[in-house]
Amino acid sequence: MTQIILKDGGAGQELIKRSSMPAHPLWSTKVMMEEPHFVQSVHEDFIRAGARLITLNTYTATPERLEREGVGDLFKPLQAKAVELVNAARDAVGVEGVRIAGCLPPLHGSYRPDKARSHKDMLPLYREIAAAQAEASDFLLCETLSSIAEVTAAAQAGSETGVPTWVAMTLSDDNSATLRSGETLEAALDALEDLDHAGVMLNCSKPEIVSANLPALLRRNKPVGAYANGFAGIDALEIGGTVKDLKARQEMTPDAYADFAMSWVAEGITLTGGCCEIGPAHIAELAKRLTAGGFEVV
Repeated sequence: MTQIILKDGGAGQELIKRSSMPAHPLWSTKVMMEEPHFVQSVHEDFIRAGARLITLNTYTATPERLEREGVGDLFKPLQAKAVELVNAARDAVGVEGVRIAGCLPPLHGSYRPDKARSHKDMLPLYREIAAAQAEASDFLLCETLSSIAEVTAAAQAGSETGVPTWVAMTLSDDNSATLRSGETLEAALDALEDLDHAGVMLNCSKPEIVSANLPALLRRNKPVGAYANGFAGIDALEIGGTVKDLKARQEMTPDAYADFAMSWVAEGITLTGGCCEIGPAHIAELAKRLTAGGFEVV
């Protein structure tokens, strides 16, 4: 029986929907600081939906973002809090086999490769994040990376910990087979060749973009994963801005998303789930389809 790693969906957008607070530059981290019970409840709902890999709620808890908001001293406490909340969710639901994914995100902000620095400059910060999460994590997910420098720095830092590290890139909405930096996907895959990463993925892109570009990953000699977003489109967010203006695709129902994800599984990917605007209902439908298709969800 073929095993498929099924991760959770987009916790950040779920928290925006559930929290009493307005959108904030620290996004999901701000909710964790003020209303941590919502973070735990989102984790629980994804586990109940069938996800067996739950991502730490640390996407916006990078040293650079925290410093920008004047709370740089909270880096380590927030990493620890994120681990605590996933463990509490696992205990509350009581399902066996739920694993933890650490998160190595863009350091400065999403979809802004123009603000990224060099590999050499970013590597120490990624090492700091990886070190804070490695002991608690079964996997490290380098996600939503928009430039080759981000890709290689995050991949190197994660791989150095010895924890299996999957590297996920976000692609331009114009289906040009390029990262949001304008660098080609093929060049990014070439840059990863000499790094000891566990797998390569596409994430936080439109499902149609993932489908069009997945063959490039499958041609490489690495496990492949994919998890898309449900946004209508992404304009570059201002650094320090919020996600309040990003719109969800109303037609991206659980059935519609599962159609895409199952087509990726049919092509040979071994890790899937969801990103922004892909909620517990989407993951529940995907888990049901995978089980019905004879796959073992792990």
